[in-house]
Amino acid sequence: MQRQSPTLSQHLWRLLFPPRCVACGQRGELLCPSCLASVQLRHLVPAGSLHDLHPLSGVRSAAEFAGPMRQAVHHFKYGGLRALAPTLGKMLADNWSEEPYPADLIVPVPLHSSRLRQRGYNQSALLARELGCRTGLPVSEQALTRKIATPPQVGLNAHDRMLNVQGAFACEGGTVRGRAVVVIDDVMTTGATLRACAEELLAAGASRVWGLTLAAEPTRR
Repeated sequence: MQRQSPTLSQHLWRLLFPPRCVACGQRGELLCPSCLASVQLRHLVPAGSLHDLHPLSGVRSAAEFAGPMRQAVHHFKYGGLRALAPTLGKMLADNWSEEPYPADLIVPVPLHSSRLRQRGYNQSALLARELGCRTGLPVSEQALTRKIATPPQVGLNAHDRMLNVQGAFACEGGTVRGRAVVVIDDVMTTGATLRACAEELLAAGASRVWGLTLAAEPTRR
């Protein structure tokens, strides 16, 4: 998968109207070097945290969901700033390169069709495409579908989050049968969404499933 290069008109637009950092407002980049450097990077979710994330074979996140990263994700997810995808996707790919999972397929967490129409894009799919561009792994945006328009997970406790996404996903088995899959999402809080996706993928014949997210709540230490 190859990422398209910016057009001349896009370069000219940036020169005439340089973007502002979503965290501090400084002109130049959507996430300036100073704010980017302050992002608290993560590598692995600590070993003791994985017992409640079965049936996932492993889960990790690229950064703490705090400070500039929280602001960047908010603008990326709710503010229509798709242009943040390359910067955030590079962070995801850098984390991946430290210790790649032995996966051969990337699958983003899907949005329900109603929410996709409302937002106009799936932020997890944009991250998955960036990771695919940088790793050479194929990306399937059709392997998982969200068949139930679940309420947002924000504000729910761990138990209610698990119930909220129970049965929410479906998997097209032909795409994942015999494949080792890494599921991509933007933020992990309790891991309920990743677990629900993994259950469907494994039931459809995937050999193993890992989770990789851009950010994780700092409470998951």
